[in-house]
Amino acid sequence: MLNLPNVLTLSRIVAIPLVVACFWLDHGWAQWLSAALFAIACITDWFDGYFARRYHQISRFGRFLDPIADKLLVAAALVMLVDNGSLSGLNVLAALIILAREILVSGLREFLAELNVGVPVSQLAKWKTGAQMGAITFLLLGDAVPPIIHQIGVGLIWVAAGLTLITGYDYLRTGLRHMAEGGPT
Repeated sequence: MLNLPNVLTLSRIVAIPLVVACFWLDHGWAQWLSAALFAIACITDWFDGYFARRYHQISRFGRFLDPIADKLLVAAALVMLVDNGSLSGLNVLAALIILAREILVSGLREFLAELNVGVPVSQLAKWKTGAQMGAITFLLLGDAVPPIIHQIGVGLIWVAAGLTLITGYDYLRTGLRHMAEGGPT
């Protein structure tokens, strides 16, 4: 039987090279296509969770792959935006904060999974994801749009970075609490 949520998750991974290829083409329409593909991939993140819950298709494979697909998509886009100068100077710090938090949370989730401790996604983390995805979509448009769109993207990336610090701290605090309960090793 086809597991639609897993297909949607895999589509995010498949979209990454398409987003990257379009981004590096030297045509305004290609920047629009890159941003559109990225936005569509982001939307599948919401739909895969919705369909998994709605149609009882939650799977171990999906729980494993979904956060990885999200992180790969975001990391690829942020690296491209730094490389081409869309995020430069102090704005690179926002990208680094986001990437560092993703690595930290992945490690914490892996550690806590060994202890059979689940860490649900908070509402604030969902807002962080929304700001991050919106920011990256705007920034992928590059010079195909007026400069104000780039400025909005930079503002949103800083909003996402701020929310990233808050949610990362929440995850870290939870992880440290469980590490302390285990005693010395």
